[in-house]
Amino acid sequence: MRALVVTGGHPFVAAPFFAVFDAIPDLEWRHVKQPAAAETLDEAAKDCEVVVFYDMPGITFTRADPPIEVLTPTPKAIAAFESLLAASTPLVFLHHAIAGWPSWDRYAEVIGGRFHYRSATLRGVDYPASGYRFDAEHAVEVLDPSHPICDGLDATFTIADELYQFPAFESEVTPLMRSQARFESDEFFSADLAIRGERESRSGWSHPSGTNLVAWVREEGDTPVAYIQFGDGPTTYADPNYRRVIANAIRWGASAR
Repeated sequence: MRALVVTGGHPFVAAPFFAVFDAIPDLEWRHVKQPAAAETLDEAAKDCEVVVFYDMPGITFTRADPPIEVLTPTPKAIAAFESLLAASTPLVFLHHAIAGWPSWDRYAEVIGGRFHYRSATLRGVDYPASGYRFDAEHAVEVLDPSHPICDGLDATFTIADELYQFPAFESEVTPLMRSQARFESDEFFSADLAIRGERESRSGWSHPSGTNLVAWVREEGDTPVAYIQFGDGPTTYADPNYRRVIANAIRWGASAR
């Protein structure tokens, strides 16, 4: 199997994350980094069977006011991404990748939802900034044990990870896993307040009930797409269930080619 792993735009601990891919038997993988990779993704993925996104393009954290700058993808970046779809290249999006390209609604449509660092409109609905919760130990229910991404998982397993509260297009995806955590505002904190220096704060903030789906698949035309919410840091990277899910997702994508 051959995979392209895309990072950049959001901090992460590199060595233990890349060790997840090194541990997958029969996988050859290479790494490209945003923002430089945006305009050449199709070329970088030309001989790969699946592309794994652990990036967050289209956002720059400024450490000022406003705390983020939202960027618009260039025509070349749009063309490169659309070329992946035209080639039916399987795409696997992990964790914070769902916050990518917030100014480009097409990206959210492909993934199946979007995490917002500031208030935004999606499909004509106004949303506040999304919610997050670090180090949440929660039970995950496997909804489709017959799906290749769920292969080898127990019917319910526990994982410690960051959870997100955000809108997803639930009726348009095939659910694979659902968290048994409670996805209400009083369990989460404001992403907007966090990037303004108020970590783990919900002062003046609330959010509509978020999706409790933590893994799903969908098709964009003939292109298989998966989103897996797990993956905040080294504790999760080392989790056997996380490693199984990532390996399964890559095999699922590779088998679709």
